[in-house]
Amino acid sequence: MVKGANVELTALSEDVGAVMVSLGWSSPTGEGDADVSVLLLTSDGKVRSNTDFYFYNNPVAADGSVQLLGKAPTADGNEDRITFDLTAIPADVEQIIVAASRYNGAEFGDLDDVRVTLADGSGEGLLRFSIEDAGAVGALLFGELYRRAGDWKFRAIGQGYESGLAGLAQDYGVDVDDDAEEAEQAEQTAAASEEARSQAVTASVAMETETPAEEDVVPAADETVPALAPVPGPVPVPEQAVAEPVVNEPAEAVARTVPRPRTAKKKVTLPKVARKSLAENDSWRAARLFPVSALKSDRDRETRATSVLLSVMAQVPEFGRRLTAGFGAPAGRMETFTEVSLPNGDSPRRPDGVIRVERAGKLWTALVETKTNGNALKPDQVQAYADIAARRGYEAVITLSNDVELDGSPLVDVKTDGRRKHKVALRHLSWADVAHQAQMLIRHEGVGNAAHAWLLQELLHYLQHDNSGCHGFQNMGPAWVPVRNGIDDETLCQGDQRAVEVVENWERLVRQVCLRMGGELGQQVLPVQRTKKGTDPRVRRAELADQLCLAGRLDSELRIEGTPGVLALSADLRTGKLRTSIEIVAPEQGYPLSWAKRLIRQLPDAPADLHVETLLVGEAAGPRGTLERLRREPGDLLPRNNAEIAGFRLSLFRGMGSTRGNAESGFIRSVDEAVDRFHDHVVMRLDRRPASARR
Repeated sequence: MVKGANVELTALSEDVGAVMVSLGWSSPTGEGDADVSVLLLTSDGKVRSNTDFYFYNNPVAADGSVQLLGKAPTADGNEDRITFDLTAIPADVEQIIVAASRYNGAEFGDLDDVRVTLADGSGEGLLRFSIEDAGAVGALLFGELYRRAGDWKFRAIGQGYESGLAGLAQDYGVDVDDDAEEAEQAEQTAAASEEARSQAVTASVAMETETPAEEDVVPAADETVPALAPVPGPVPVPEQAVAEPVVNEPAEAVARTVPRPRTAKKKVTLPKVARKSLAENDSWRAARLFPVSALKSDRDRETRATSVLLSVMAQVPEFGRRLTAGFGAPAGRMETFTEVSLPNGDSPRRPDGVIRVERAGKLWTALVETKTNGNALKPDQVQAYADIAARRGYEAVITLSNDVELDGSPLVDVKTDGRRKHKVALRHLSWADVAHQAQMLIRHEGVGNAAHAWLLQELLHYLQHDNSGCHGFQNMGPAWVPVRNGIDDETLCQGDQRAVEVVENWERLVRQVCLRMGGELGQQVLPVQRTKKGTDPRVRRAELADQLCLAGRLDSELRIEGTPGVLALSADLRTGKLRTSIEIVAPEQGYPLSWAKRLIRQLPDAPADLHVETLLVGEAAGPRGTLERLRREPGDLLPRNNAEIAGFRLSLFRGMGSTRGNAESGFIRSVDEAVDRFHDHVVMRLDRRPASARR
């Protein structure tokens, strides 16, 4: 679509009762981000009340008509997804504005490929609108859904707001509470008082029992990010693009019943660290909600894992929505079932579980098939479930296993009957995905109450236990040893399918590393794909397999939000060495010797065997040395011929595991340990500001 154009949704698809709108962008540095928001407007161009403003502090409508699903990574950035149940939108709502905003002086003009797409209820993409001239604005109107003669239409807007999210909301009638500083101080005072009371109770118990009291481990939910202050009004929007914003007027009746929304983001916190236990003996173990000691067989593990996961999904709505929203499930009342029996001719089928979500009288249903340990999904079994789901009108079949599905390489190929009007989606989750979402909620984003936090903690404990069988990708596959041997004796040829299998499993491993680190850090961690956009993933992997045959090396890059560069990971199968490295751009101001000294000062606790290399403009190699030597002589990093310095590369080397699994001597464990060591002792110590911001 082009700016200002509009289209009727029913002209594009018959399945537009529910639609998904995705806002996307990318950043040259990988650090650019924005937050989406939605406003429901009446015929006068204003919200009915503050509850018609949906954003990160109010992501879901009570009736399920609007749901902000959060961010999902893409090949070259990320996108925010929003689902709309247009059949549940109140009759007096005539217009739905879809917007996004940035913070701390960031502007949409700094982002690339700013776009909005819309898909129907089956996930089929219907339209795309690219915004080429976003400009120096902190908020942006992407588009709007509006009613005409009982039908819904979409209009491409692409207009900016200089006043940010708060100004945008106020112009559409939202009574924004931006007294964030006072509120923050009050919250901090309350938190301090609560901590003091907790310590007093702990001290009292300690005096009576002569042992420290154990503290509940629950995450705190607070708000600390300063609110957006209104600044000069919006950039004028053409009349044909969007209704004229109406200046907000006091609404006393609404203010008495509806809290004023705050545009300040909720504080991200980690759970409190548990104090010493009251146990008389260190060998005692705390009672667990989901015990694992009695699991003896794969069948026991699959049954227990399915029941544990589905029960927590039903009891913790935030968690259940996180896992199912991307599959097209609505935000509604969720029920989950295990050990179900479904008729299938003479022999009924028994999938591991069923998920049902009800919203506005409609049902969304999915069958669940689970595998644990290294057990693979059985194609004939999944095919049978897909056929049953199609006959019964179910929406999806969800598979769960330790394997990681790749783009263009489904774990199971399922044939669909083209004669059936009802289509069933086949979706896959890795246990690593499940653990990642649980970690993000319990450790960083927060959940509704302490009981939900405790349930998620128990789920995480279960998934991470050695006996659960839910540990994510753990095996490089049967081709690993033959490929290593072929590289070692130079008998591996280009085009060998075994090399492709190793490349695919390497990609699975890197994606799992990203999920694990993202959950632990509470930051976005994405694999970097340096290929032309639109390239077939299978073609890309075949090319990487040929490079593996020639160079004997597996390479990947990880972009970690908030770090000064990309973390590069290389596994050299010829030498048996893993290399982790990061390149830092040289500052724009100052002297080279000052740069070198400052870099060394940032790494007081880094390993002595850290390699530091000076990168020069052009192809020439620069000086290099270990950190142990450079601490005494940082000037050794300066080129002798006064060549121009482009930056510095920091690298750590370690031996890689020889076996294909996750044992102590396994390759997968060695990769995890190498990445963690480099990130914790090197990357985290570096200045996170971009070079252009250092003065």
